[in-house]
Amino acid sequence: MANVLDMGWPDPVTPEGESMYNFWIWVWLTAWTIGIIMWALMITAIVRWNRKRQEKQGKGEFPKQLQYNVPLELVLTGVPIAIVMVLFFFTVQTQQKVVALDKDPDVTVDVTAFQWNWKFGYQNVAAELSPTGSAYNGIDEERTALAEETRFDPEDGSVENPNPIHGQSKGDQTYLNFNEIETVGSTEEVPVLVLPSETPIEFQLASGDVAHSFWVPEFLFKRDAFAHPENNQQQRAFQVESIEEGAFVGRCAEMCGTYHAMMNFELRVVSPEAFTDYLEFRQDNPEAPNSEALAAIGEDPYAVTTAPFVADRQTRDGENFVDNNANV
Repeated sequence: MANVLDMGWPDPVTPEGESMYNFWIWVWLTAWTIGIIMWALMITAIVRWNRKRQEKQGKGEFPKQLQYNVPLELVLTGVPIAIVMVLFFFTVQTQQKVVALDKDPDVTVDVTAFQWNWKFGYQNVAAELSPTGSAYNGIDEERTALAEETRFDPEDGSVENPNPIHGQSKGDQTYLNFNEIETVGSTEEVPVLVLPSETPIEFQLASGDVAHSFWVPEFLFKRDAFAHPENNQQQRAFQVESIEEGAFVGRCAEMCGTYHAMMNFELRVVSPEAFTDYLEFRQDNPEAPNSEALAAIGEDPYAVTTAPFVADRQTRDGENFVDNNANV
């Protein structure tokens, strides 16, 4: 029954998504119930009180008028208000669960969107998931210090109109996060973000240029990624209690330019043990590509969910899809 009422929503893979999914179905049930009642009343009025029927019964053209029936009008006013209040209550309840930042994440992921791809890095990992047995801090201090140097333009005349944004440089990159272990997408390879299942996770979002949006359809939730999120009063973080194992396509859901449609990624959720092995491989082999780390834990080395779209940017001929039926 739920698959009929979900109206095209994918099956959720997080507890937050489950809450939204259930809320969505109950809203549809409410809407259909109200709609059926109203249609029934409308059809009853059309059939029972039409002019011809009234004439056959020897009655006047108009049925008994009830516009000054105070109890009836109070009911017709109170019922819609009650419906709206109930829907508002459950809307707030679901929203509070989805956006809550109190889930004590064991993994914090930095997500940086840029035209037209993604960079993923591991900022923090709890001791029970770390290959060293102690809490892992993945911040790249050297690149973070280099980013700090971009906060202000030199005042020696080498830059025209230095520090034009409230005394800071247009090239300020201090809001971006840099990590020791990172996965960067390219035209040739769709980036795969590896995360553990059964684990609370926090995503920290930012954009290196224009507005983008981080969207995994099975999350039933998306959040925009902005440059300088705090300065623009935007919340960059969101959390999930856990994610089911599997491979899930991710997309940019904010029109961001020419190759927006090819700005895909994959979320690969593995067991906590496999994630620890993956992280250990990335630490021990910093020059190895992400595909080798995936292969080392028995996973497909490349994205398997981004069809029918491909990452190739040479699409002026319109051939930016894979024909899955070609070999059928």
